[in-house]
Amino acid sequence: MTSLFKTEQLKKSYVTGDTEIHALRGVTTEIPSGELVVMLGPSGSGKSTFLNILGGLDQPASGKVLFKGKNLANLSDHELTYYRREHVGFVFQAYNLVPSLTALENVALVTEISPNPMDPLEALAIVGLKNRANHFPSQMSGGEQQRVAIARALAKRPEVLLCDEPTGALDSETGIVVLSALMKVNEAYATTTIIITHNAAIASLAHRVIHFSDGMIHHVQINETRKTPQEIAW
Repeated sequence: MTSLFKTEQLKKSYVTGDTEIHALRGVTTEIPSGELVVMLGPSGSGKSTFLNILGGLDQPASGKVLFKGKNLANLSDHELTYYRREHVGFVFQAYNLVPSLTALENVALVTEISPNPMDPLEALAIVGLKNRANHFPSQMSGGEQQRVAIARALAKRPEVLLCDEPTGALDSETGIVVLSALMKVNEAYATTTIIITHNAAIASLAHRVIHFSDGMIHHVQINETRKTPQEIAW
């Protein structure tokens, strides 16, 4: 399978006061195109820093991060903006919806700046919310708002969907619905989907599980068989 991302000895540090924090300590890995990947690890293990670098939101101090062979570490701010707009969809724990806009209007915001967007109503239908298109965020549950956020990210037809704790604020029943939507996107559109989570049970949904510890990859697990969201033990 073709690799979408390859990283080589990625390092990243932050300085807080007199303390230097080594967020990444030489991360080398590969993420094939079309896979659903789960990244596991405790807080501070480097997962979010790694995800932000893949998404072009941050730059490594050293090392390479190759997207389809192009080193993102060498791109200018303008080029990274173009990369994010053209290739990446983001889903965060905070839904980041505009309160004064309906679900349909929130999704349409992204399609207005995308070269080959999906119809906003089609994107909402994929996550099971076509009938909620004219509702405002305040009229929707947390799980519904998260699915609107997924539809918004999906609507620009990204090659990669980056999800940082997408079920972190949700109960197990709602989390199942959200994870089902993400799996549907991955399977139906071959969208490479990378999910950060603290919930080890979610790892059984993935093709590949990357375990982080102390700024390094502890090991990579390949799942020969996968569970559905309904089958995992929350």
